[in-house]
Amino acid sequence: MGHEKPVEPFSDLHVEEGKVRAVLLHDPTVEGLDVAIYMDASGSMKDEYAYNTPTRSFLEWIRGAPMKEAANQVEPQVQWMLEYLATKDRNGMLRVAYWASGASGRDVEVVGELKGVDVKQYKFPGAKKLGSHTYLTPALKDYVRYLKEQVPHGARRGCAVIVTDGQLHDAEEVEKFSEQVAKEIAAGKLPRLNFVLVGVGDGIDEEQLERIAHTEFPGVGHLWCHRIAKEITQVAELVAVLVDENMTVAAGGTIYDDKGKVLKTYEGRLPAVLEFDVPEGAESFTLEVNGQRFTQPLPDEDHHDEDEDHH
Repeated sequence: MGHEKPVEPFSDLHVEEGKVRAVLLHDPTVEGLDVAIYMDASGSMKDEYAYNTPTRSFLEWIRGAPMKEAANQVEPQVQWMLEYLATKDRNGMLRVAYWASGASGRDVEVVGELKGVDVKQYKFPGAKKLGSHTYLTPALKDYVRYLKEQVPHGARRGCAVIVTDGQLHDAEEVEKFSEQVAKEIAAGKLPRLNFVLVGVGDGIDEEQLERIAHTEFPGVGHLWCHRIAKEITQVAELVAVLVDENMTVAAGGTIYDDKGKVLKTYEGRLPAVLEFDVPEGAESFTLEVNGQRFTQPLPDEDHHDEDEDHH
């Protein structure tokens, strides 16, 4: 039998000694996830957005090798995130914007709705004017306004990815606005949404981010999640992990084995990565969400181990 291919909605399946790790390709209950990326454009990011002048070594010059293409540190990260997050997005297009730009640091400069395909065509040189302060609330307001506009077009859930390298100058305002957002979600005026925040480098006030991220709101739970990356080059991978862990479904779900026995119940939320144990000899498991059932065959482990190379 060898290795079973994951069936929709699973994108990856790993089984070892009765432990299953199944990754959801897309959220089977929430069609309509609308993702956006907000990149810090405060002055402290200047070096990260600076393109290195094209270079070539003396030997390359003698050989007539072409100049190496200029790149900044942010660009490959945004391209990577865009490509990955577009696979989760309802139409494969993401709102991308710079925040903390302009003289006051309160401006949001929208780059556009960018596709997840052909990401190399996009350049990310930073905002036209880098900001003097790091104000986050305007970016949150921009996203909430955008999400409301997208609801008539099929948006049912939101996720805004925010990257920053500094201390927020409006942490209290961010907390107040988060409370307002949570109330609107609980009242059904806004789709459920998450803010995913990645801080980069040593200028981050981790306590400040912890306080924002750990707040729980009635009927909504956490709105925020955050991680700290040492270097800008780790951002895209951290974002992918956070989105996978936190893009959860309000409906929850249940995992059954092939005999109909409940193996795991997800109350209120279904993570993108499902981990559970299956009894010995089980040939499949079934995920039930919102009355839909998805059955995934399991590989025959013994056979799989001996014969792996031939499949």
